[in-house]
Order: sequence, then structure tokens, then C-alpha cells
Amino acid sequence: MSQVTVEIAGKTYRMACADGEERHLEGLAALFDSKISEMRAAFGEIGDMRLHVMAAITLADEMHDMKRRIAALEAELAESRGFESSGDERTQRIEAKFAEGIQKTAERIERLARSLNAPGQGQG
Repeated sequence: MSQVTVEIAGKTYRMACADGEERHLEGLAALFDSKISEMRAAFGEIGDMRLHVMAAITLADEMHDMKRRIAALEAELAESRGFESSGDERTQRIEAKFAEGIQKTAERIERLARSLNAPGQGQG
């Protein structure tokens, strides 16, 4: 377990995190600090607690929007894969019918060739 010291809204916080997660936690703290600064610039000094809550809600809203977008993209991808797979099945059916048609045509040509080559046939 590691410990990281981060600064958010001018205050220093010591936080524990898993080994190797230090930079990630520092990045998250910097993101939150940046969002608080945005709120402060937009609304002025309305109190640290209110700024922190507004920043947290804003980040939660952004995360919610991203989750919705991801879900929509995943649905679109699944639909595309469905079309792709149904297209593959359709192609296979068409190819099978085509092969069947070629086979029937070949059999008919062979029958005609046999009848033309039969004794007493084809000479006139």
C-alpha cells in the first residue's frame, strides 16, 4: 500500500492507494482541483463545501453522460455485428443456391452429352 499527498483547492491531503496507482490518484486529484477552480471562476467565493459539491456533481454528470454514450456505442456496435453476421449467413445461402444451380446445370449437360453420344443418336 502506498501513500500519496495531493493538493485540492489549496489544501493538502494524504491518501492511501494500491502500489502503482500513485500517478492515477494524483491525476484524479488534479482533475477534481481543476473542476473546483472552474466552479470558483464561474460562481465566485460561495464556500469551499458548496464548490466541492458542485464540482463533484459536475464530474458525476460528465461521467453519467460518458456512460450513456458508451452504452449507445456498444449497442451500435452490437447491431453492426448483427448485420455483419446476418450478411454472412445471407451470403452463404446465396453461395449454396449458386453452387446447387451449377451442379444441376452440370448434370443436365452430362445427360445431354450422353444422349448425343448414345448409339444411333446424333447422326443423321
